[in-house]
Parts: sequence; C-alpha cells; structure tokens
Amino acid sequence: MVIDEEDTNHGPSLVAREKKTAAPPTIPLGPAQDEFCKDSPARLRGVITWFDALLVTLWAVVTALGARRGLSGLVWGLGGVVACFLANVVGAGALIATSLALLLGAALALITRRLLRGHLDRPWHLGAGALGGFALGAVLVMTLTLGFPIGLRVGPEGRSGVYPSTSLTPVLYTAVRDSVLKGSLTSVWQASPTLQLLIMPDQARRHR
Repeated sequence: MVIDEEDTNHGPSLVAREKKTAAPPTIPLGPAQDEFCKDSPARLRGVITWFDALLVTLWAVVTALGARRGLSGLVWGLGGVVACFLANVVGAGALIATSLALLLGAALALITRRLLRGHLDRPWHLGAGALGGFALGAVLVMTLTLGFPIGLRVGPEGRSGVYPSTSLTPVLYTAVRDSVLKGSLTSVWQASPTLQLLIMPDQARRHR
C-alpha cells in the first residue's frame, strides 16, 4: 500500500466530505503505532458490509476449488501462496505476483494429479485440498482487505495514517471502513516482516 498524500491537498472539499461520514480510525505513524494496534479491537469494531460478503464468498469459492482437486488442490493452494511470496520478495507488481501464483500453482497441481492418478478419490484428500484452497483464499482476502491506499492526515499530534483513504468512492469507502474483516486484520500492520511482505509488500519495503 502507498500512502496517498493527495488527501492533504483537497482543501475544503475534503473537509466537507469528512463531516458527512463518521471519522475513520487513524493509524499513527512511528512508535505510536504500537499503542494503536493494542487498542485496535475496541477502535475497529465494524459491521458486516457487502465488502465482507464479497470477500467471504471469494474465500469459500477458492476453498471449494481446492477441495475438488484433492491432493493436487493442496499443492495448488500452498504453491500459490509460495509463488506470491517469492514474487513480492523480488519486487514484482501485484499483477505479476498474481499471475505467477496462478501459473505455478496450476503447474504443481497438474504434476501432482498425474503422479497420483487413480489415488485421488479418498475422503481425506478432499480435506487436504480444502486446506490448500483455504490457505490461498486467506492470503487473497487479506491482501484485498488491506490493499487500499492509506490517507495521510496532519494534525496537532503529528502525522497519522487513515485507512482506507477518503479518496475512495463513497460507497467503497464506507464498506471498507465499516468492514469486520478490516477491523480484525489491523494487527497485520504490526505482524512479522515475513507476513507483511506476503500481504502488504509495499508497506514492508517502506519500513526497511
């Protein structure tokens, strides 16, 4: 995610728009961010929005695809996660990372299916495939949830980030701001560098 400094140059139009909506939670930049994340459950208590419903549906579909593929689904899901991480490590963009994840995961799944042909109808294979799809779906959901721009607000206490940025369209801004998933994933901003590199590569590189 890239801090969108344009939010600070909108002048009166931005102020007027902010008055029409509830103030979004701010993300202090620097040491104060630790204290913010400690209180995040109380500050970021959202409601279920259409954005949550869309992401949960995506998660369920990816999980079902993994289960349908059996053991190859397990390889497909985990291979996709590894491919995303490797693409982020080398600094590839989101489109390249997604394409690489899909191609590598599909290739691994095809190889696994051919090697295990005739042994993919056991019940536990469905669970293994669902696990792979669940893992890949989780990464996709977290990336989409935390992938919007961060707005920059300058106040008496210094700079603070506002997520999501108020530059989003009103419908999308409200849905993401009030999202239960967004509120529950706030701790990722203080997670390990490895997880941040997988989910939020731009922010991980910014703090290096």
